Amino acid sequence: MLIKFEIYNDGEYWCARGIGEDIFTQGESLDELMKNIEEAVALHYEDEIATGEQIKVLSISETEVGEVVKATSG
Repeated sequence: MLIKFEIYNDGEYWCARGIGEDIFTQGESLDELMKNIEEAVALHYEDEIATGEQIKVLSISETEVGEVVKATSG
């Protein structure tokens, strides 16, 4: 099973939102967030894990690349 998370910074915390899954967690650092994602997935899928299901986590990060400026004609 593959679980995907969108990772972003809200200005104060690092946040992870499950894509297609009802899972959300956050942390003060990326390291703390990764630990919290593992814990959240383990709790959310504890029954599946107990039966031997392998779960992989994929993170997709949101990165700001700059502003787009619209040119106006004189």
